[in-house]
Amino acid sequence: MAFAERKESMSTLHGQYGHNPLRQLYDEANLPEKIRRSLSLILLGNLFGNLHGIICGGGTTAMIGLANQLQAGDFAFGVLNGIPQAAALLQIPFSMLVNRTHKRKKYLLTFGMFSRALWLVFGFIPIIVPQQPAGLALWTLIFLLGISSCCSAAINVCWFPWLSDLAPLSIRGRWFSIRDAAVAACNLAFGLLVARMLDTLPVDTRYIIIFLLGGAVGMLDMLCFGFCEEVYSAPPRRLHFRNIIQDILRNKPFLRLVVMWTAWCFCSNMCGPYLARYSVNEMGLTFTQMMVFSTAASSIATILVISRWGKALDHYGCRSVMLVAGFANSLADLFYLFSTPGNVVPVLLRNFVGAMCWSGTNLAANSMQLSASPDESRPSYIAVFACVTSLAGTTLGTLTGGLLLESWQSAALFSGGFDRFKALIVLEVCLRQGVVFLLMPRLQNDREGTPRQLVQAVVHGLNHFRLFHNK
Repeated sequence: MAFAERKESMSTLHGQYGHNPLRQLYDEANLPEKIRRSLSLILLGNLFGNLHGIICGGGTTAMIGLANQLQAGDFAFGVLNGIPQAAALLQIPFSMLVNRTHKRKKYLLTFGMFSRALWLVFGFIPIIVPQQPAGLALWTLIFLLGISSCCSAAINVCWFPWLSDLAPLSIRGRWFSIRDAAVAACNLAFGLLVARMLDTLPVDTRYIIIFLLGGAVGMLDMLCFGFCEEVYSAPPRRLHFRNIIQDILRNKPFLRLVVMWTAWCFCSNMCGPYLARYSVNEMGLTFTQMMVFSTAASSIATILVISRWGKALDHYGCRSVMLVAGFANSLADLFYLFSTPGNVVPVLLRNFVGAMCWSGTNLAANSMQLSASPDESRPSYIAVFACVTSLAGTTLGTLTGGLLLESWQSAALFSGGFDRFKALIVLEVCLRQGVVFLLMPRLQNDREGTPRQLVQAVVHGLNHFRLFHNK
């Protein structure tokens, strides 16, 4: 009898904890096998894509090292960060093409694969490009980054609406949370490997090997989509840019989201892209230290909280999550005000606490894009959202931050302990608080829950944890 009870108990535990969380979501939505396989392949592609992003991008540790080797100033570094965002303008014509032809897979594999393959040559730039005239190698890097970014504009308008057509609204929040947790875990291991390689590989071959690896995993990302079912929820349509803008201007929830997220991206990127470079150049941290106390710390924090944000999204709504996570997220950069040479604590706290919050804001923003855009023209809505937020938000914010840093340096402002980077942090935090209190409350909530209820649930959970820990 005792054995039977024990067996039943073990069976119950297995039923609660042993199931694949993705399978549970798919069962809940009653998805056919081919859709399940496609969603899992998209998740795998996203994993490879994020590994690609650890190496390949304007503000990665690998790009910081390469930019330093090519003697890039603050503004040039801002250009490197801003180019991928500025290229988002091409998402509008790509989205119209996708809406009209229904050939997501073709465009994703063609343009996406070329974009990712181009990164294979980045590491060779210091070797094959002549040293004279001065700056030629740096501008070659900027030029190649521009071509890659233009081609990658097709990726977002293809895969994001593709996912929307495959995943029902009722499970998207939790699907994103599972994906983000898996991404964080992979980023943790891969980021440490990349940092170790940057610190230990010979200088003359370091960036060749790193960018070959980054381009390879990026190409694997694209290959995963080649085996996905191409599903469309609406028939092909020939869209005109004027009609798209008119529809968006009439769509108040979507318009408010665009305005809010553009302002948020502008404020965040005034300072965010420069903190990693500040940590390496001014604070003297190694690439491994940066990866451990930046990427690894944020990955662990994301793993710990992302499933809770996903549940909160489905229970309290996107607006509630955006407000609560955004308020806390906007304060995280203040930890850098206590930075000193060789001190890793501010970097650790900023990235650990910040990731616990920005994982919630990003999750809410992704879900709100899908829920606020109509099925029949979603690629165009996503393209316009990306263009406006990337150009007027991320790109303009990054360039503004670079110009402020260079102008303050030329004017010899903010020297000593309160340097120009810390002045920029204070300005950024104040502006982000303005976004939280002025623009986020105007967003439309897709659930009946309120931010107050979400905060009460968080406090209750912390108290429960503390009581359990004390026992």
